[in-house]
Amino acid sequence: MARLGRRMTLRTGETGQSPKIKQLSRQPGSFRRLLHLGNLLVDVVLTVPALPERGADMLAAHSEASAGGGFNVMAAAARQGLRVAYVGAHGSGPFGELARAACAQEGIELVQPSKAGMDTGFVITMVDADGERTFLTSRGAEATLTANDLAPVQAGPGDAIYLSGYGFVHPSNQSALLGWMERLRDSQRVVFDPGPLVPSIPFHVLDTVLSRADWVTCNMREATLLTGSPDPLAAVTELTQRTGRAGVLVRTGPDGCLLGRPGTEPVHVPGFRVKALDTNGAGDTHTGTFLAALAAGAHEIEAVRHANAAAAMSVTRRGPATAPTWEELARFLAP
Repeated sequence: MARLGRRMTLRTGETGQSPKIKQLSRQPGSFRRLLHLGNLLVDVVLTVPALPERGADMLAAHSEASAGGGFNVMAAAARQGLRVAYVGAHGSGPFGELARAACAQEGIELVQPSKAGMDTGFVITMVDADGERTFLTSRGAEATLTANDLAPVQAGPGDAIYLSGYGFVHPSNQSALLGWMERLRDSQRVVFDPGPLVPSIPFHVLDTVLSRADWVTCNMREATLLTGSPDPLAAVTELTQRTGRAGVLVRTGPDGCLLGRPGTEPVHVPGFRVKALDTNGAGDTHTGTFLAALAAGAHEIEAVRHANAAAAMSVTRRGPATAPTWEELARFLAP
């Protein structure tokens, strides 16, 4: 964590605007480790000129298979110096081996043993010429988390807990996670990313998770699905009112991010102008970097600026887990 204690300047746009220099030192209430209870998957990424027509075929310009899903958030946080542990399930097949190797390379702890007889799931990700991505997901071991799996897992006082909407779509995970959440102390921070499948989460489950969350982070499409409002300010305001206790981040693409708190006006934190090559994983980079900055004691607005910068860097790179290292982000933010 000492790496985040060095001085870093923040800028908007490509050339910067001489903002104040902030010292990111640990503050009361910051945390030491992130427990990730989302889904570790493998991304099979195909770069295509456009989405193929129904029944047609198309040659991909580039393809690769790498750890994805929840890995992207974990890698982004770990590269910024935050300790990360994956508490979800993972399989014993070749995709599971690939995912575990990626976690080991990033220093991410695996809490659960691999599940025999099943592999980790995978996502077919098609990235078009505009950098937009389209997903097809095949579930695997990560969708089979049980209460018995989580029974020995105890969140410590220095842990923050990351929950993903993907987990609450799978019936087994849903039951296990809701039961485990009841054991959390009120002082422990819970971060919830509803994800694009949020309409598939039962309302009573979604309401339970939102009411317990300390931070809710999503993109504008997901915010609209949650609130019915296409207006970013209205969506942030409604989400903060709905949660009652949570800070809310709504990412608005190149424009940056809106930060909401119950009882206050939303704050717009500007983004960074870059040429996007691949938006896959940018939201996860934003979330992981934001949490790492908070863990280091950054003010929440400062943490969002770090996250905006990291997300901007990630879209200039091809691949799902393209979050910058601490050193790369420091150079990007240097005056």
